[in-house]
Amino acid sequence: MDLSDISGDIAFVGGGVMGETVLSGLIKAGFPATRIRVSDARGERVQELVERHGVVAATSNEACVIGAEVVVIAVKPYQVIDVLDDLRDDLTPNAVIISVAAGISTQRMQSELNSGHRVVRVMPNTPAKVGAGMATISAGAEADEDAVSIAQAIANAVGSSVVIPESLQDAATALHGSGPAYLFLVAQAMIDAGVQLGLTRDIATDLTVNTLIGSGRLLSETGVHPTVAKEQVTSPGGTTAAALAQLEAYGVRTAFTQAVIACAEKSKELGN
Repeated sequence: MDLSDISGDIAFVGGGVMGETVLSGLIKAGFPATRIRVSDARGERVQELVERHGVVAATSNEACVIGAEVVVIAVKPYQVIDVLDDLRDDLTPNAVIISVAAGISTQRMQSELNSGHRVVRVMPNTPAKVGAGMATISAGAEADEDAVSIAQAIANAVGSSVVIPESLQDAATALHGSGPAYLFLVAQAMIDAGVQLGLTRDIATDLTVNTLIGSGRLLSETGVHPTVAKEQVTSPGGTTAAALAQLEAYGVRTAFTQAVIACAEKSKELGN
């Protein structure tokens, strides 16, 4: 299925960063802006999106979802349940409900809806802003293959996606959902070190950013295991070996592992 197979409107309840990222990606991929509706607690934010993307402003969440084939819930995790409770009777009976909120299970969302509403949980990430996002998709108990395909078509408009069991969503969130922040921290440290060594900040930034981009492409396009790729850069007794020895001495590998585990635990906590 692709976006052209979605015959009805898509409603976005929540027009924050991720909501705008996804709707703008849909428009770039060819989905008509006039078939995208947006509501947000901040009226001025809705107006910004209308002016920037040509989408349709809704006066309320309820007005936004009436008659929509697909409803994207793009509010904060703590708001999801209250929003669904308010919208239950305004949703189209067979609507596909896509949540991009971390931690909230499809079972919990389904409990706030009428039978027949098809709930799909999607966890995107911020590289979707440049069409390079990664999203994980999990189907609720009442979501059929068509609902999952619709969610994939929307996620793929801003990058790539993979369907996984919902029991793995917290773990996946800790990798790809929060993962960009880990790499941004690494980039910041590398840039600052380059400046400390005498490079201008512009040059240090250019070197670091393009190294991260190229390294990701190398892993993606060659399929080489990270361990093998690392060994290919590391000559015995050389400069890279000295650098890696310092990273190991400071426990960087353990720190990353524990960070990912902490993130997954926090995702579970949000769901509770």
